[in-house]
Amino acid sequence: MMAVTSSCKDGTKIAMDNGKYVRYTPEQVEALERLYHECPKPSSMRRQQLIRECPILSNIEPKQIKVWFQNRRCREKQRKEASRLQAVNRKLTAMNKLLMEENDRLQKQVSQLVYENSYFRQQTQNTTLATTDTSCESVVTSRQHHLTPQHPPRDASPAGLLSIAEETLTEFLSKATGTAVEWVQMPGMKPGPDSIGIVAISHGRSGVAARACGLVGLDPTRVAEILKDRPSWYRDCRAVDVINVLSTGNGGTIELLYMQLYAPTTLAPARDFWLLRYTSVMEDGSLVVCERSLNNTENGPSMPPAANFVRAELLPSGYLIRPCEGGGSIIHIVDHMDLEPWSVPEVLRPLYESSTLLAQKTTMAALRHLRQISQEISQPNVTGWGRRPAALRALSQKLNKGFNEAVNGFADEGWSMLESDGVDDVTLLVNSSPSKMMGINLSYGNGFPSMGNAILCAKASMLLQNVPPAILLRFLREHRSEWADSGIDAYSAAAVKAGPCGLPVARGGSFGGQVILPLAHTIEHEEFMEVIKLENMGHYREDMIMPGDIFLLQLCSGVDENAVGTCAELTFAPIDASFSDDAPIIPSGFRIIPLDSGMDASSPNRTLDLASTLEVGAAGNRSTGDNSGRNGSTKSVMTIAFQFVYEIHLQENVATMARQYVRSIIASVQRVALALSPSNFGSHAGFRTPPGTPEAQTLARWICQSYRCYLGVELLEYEGSESILKTLWHHIDAVLCCSLKALPVFTFANQAGLDMLETTLVALQDISLEKIFDDNGRKALFAEFPQVMQQGFMCLQGGICLSSMGRPISYERAVAWKVVNDEENAHCICFMFVNWSFV
Repeated sequence: MMAVTSSCKDGTKIAMDNGKYVRYTPEQVEALERLYHECPKPSSMRRQQLIRECPILSNIEPKQIKVWFQNRRCREKQRKEASRLQAVNRKLTAMNKLLMEENDRLQKQVSQLVYENSYFRQQTQNTTLATTDTSCESVVTSRQHHLTPQHPPRDASPAGLLSIAEETLTEFLSKATGTAVEWVQMPGMKPGPDSIGIVAISHGRSGVAARACGLVGLDPTRVAEILKDRPSWYRDCRAVDVINVLSTGNGGTIELLYMQLYAPTTLAPARDFWLLRYTSVMEDGSLVVCERSLNNTENGPSMPPAANFVRAELLPSGYLIRPCEGGGSIIHIVDHMDLEPWSVPEVLRPLYESSTLLAQKTTMAALRHLRQISQEISQPNVTGWGRRPAALRALSQKLNKGFNEAVNGFADEGWSMLESDGVDDVTLLVNSSPSKMMGINLSYGNGFPSMGNAILCAKASMLLQNVPPAILLRFLREHRSEWADSGIDAYSAAAVKAGPCGLPVARGGSFGGQVILPLAHTIEHEEFMEVIKLENMGHYREDMIMPGDIFLLQLCSGVDENAVGTCAELTFAPIDASFSDDAPIIPSGFRIIPLDSGMDASSPNRTLDLASTLEVGAAGNRSTGDNSGRNGSTKSVMTIAFQFVYEIHLQENVATMARQYVRSIIASVQRVALALSPSNFGSHAGFRTPPGTPEAQTLARWICQSYRCYLGVELLEYEGSESILKTLWHHIDAVLCCSLKALPVFTFANQAGLDMLETTLVALQDISLEKIFDDNGRKALFAEFPQVMQQGFMCLQGGICLSSMGRPISYERAVAWKVVNDEENAHCICFMFVNWSFV
């Protein structure tokens, strides 16, 4: 091949197959770069078209253009990989620094404990000697020691507040980096470059306390600004009011704050705090934001108690934020509270005495929020429904806040209680205040008025025994028809309908035939948002939401059954066709909070279905690599709150309907909880009995026999001591069976298949085969599907399919074969996806 040469001094050299180089002029390189950004991987026809359309490339052969694009893609890949490795290296360096500091703190703590042990021994010996000493001097000395005040008196003057602030700073730092608190690692948390950070909880300390250290990609000033805005990230925070601000002589700032927290359940009152916040810069450039309650300060400023709130105490807590080499910040977070557990029923006191729950809901939430904002800044991509991550995050906060308001029903927001009908299981509140109805009672811009001028909330709480919150919540999400009334859903949706305009949507995944568009996951996958279409309603078109459709915006969190102490929530609200950012959102839903740390050892995929008694550990997910499981019963409290917009003159009828509806939901939940209880599966919660029902064992045998018959090789390699079903269940590739219907639906899957589809055995039968393929995949499948029935099997080339959550999955190849029963009649079709992974 002849090389194209140029006398250009600054030309770019590209290696060719024969070892020579082709030199391109700067103009040619600029043209190629422009074309590369338009199409990084052009086809042969496209490359020839480029040469024709761009005269400056006319003297370059198509093969040389192909090599240039190959090398350019290679350089781009190397650049991205180098950037990724640099980021990982920065994380590892910062994490190593944190671990070294933690090791130093532990060594200091050991030294302190050794010293205290020696001191107590000496004191014990001195006490023994002093028991025989009754001299006046020893008695006076002892009394004088106990009468000495520990802290100098203070007042509400700037000097007195600065004294409190400096003391708060010292105590906070002793918790953040010192040995003032005996910290133990948070259960289930493993430090690493991809983890949220190093999380610890207090051991043997008054109140509840949690600490976290982590790396975030934001500068310290920005971090402090975000964390100070507590309502933006702390879902339990109702409001923070700044009462006064003082500047200190050392460049710091003292703020007096009043903060209110929502109650997590209808069975407990809300909490409030009267706080001092001190912001300062240390000598090494670190930024410190520390806080404490002013409840017990002598002569300090006071805040009168508020009705329906219990005044709790924040012990010295806060944030130590240090700039990190290469950008970002290393942050130490300490939360230490006394939540006054005496003020709630005894059964609920674990909620207020759990450092693990504090870590999950407050400390780790702060780190996750910072990391999410950092990711949004670095990757400002548009996600579901044309909205950026920040907009979706605001929607989730709006849903959560609306649900918290419904659960609490504060009088200052206009809520008032209706009289009971004689049974106190369901509480009814109404709200017709102008502020509450501002976004609901006004006509929309297109002239279509909303329905209703008041809101009714029906709420209740109940205790659940021995049902893991994550499993119950998944069932409620995946089987809405088991507890919801479609007529009432239609009524609620009609109250927020906007008008006759349709809303274009991107095609998303399908979950039980309901999910239209998965909108977002948080970066930690702690929650996800989706839009669901209620079944058998409205006029659904594939590319348009029409005004007759009934849709819900839904938020789900806490579905990881392996996370200790995690609260599980499912909140949803009907949405109109416009789905604008200022559209009214009236949320309803469920909240399930564990009351103890015991975790059920069964799989989240346990059902009353085919493979219900498989020996599967608690992880239930091959990605965790931990199937050991943890035995023990669980106790949790479920709170239900449903809101209805209505016309005020219909209040009595709506109240009756709401009571009956929530009572029917309670009955449904109790029935489901009983069915999901491990007691229904024998005395062995971990399923240590011989695995599999006879039906499941038979299906597994049919699958393997048919595979051997049609493909001539064995599907499984198993020991004689292992059952066929158990070996099939743990097979590394995804194995799924679908029905022989005009529209095939899945009937069985092994663990890898459930992981691939991101579903459970309970919801598997709601997923049709065609829904997991894109257009090209469906065409290829339907073109070759008859081959399965005639020949008995077919092979599909590698491609892309979709999980139930709409996530793309790549697979190397797929095999489909006909499964026949003992009478040699076709029973189902089995698919095996080899080497699959999420894209």
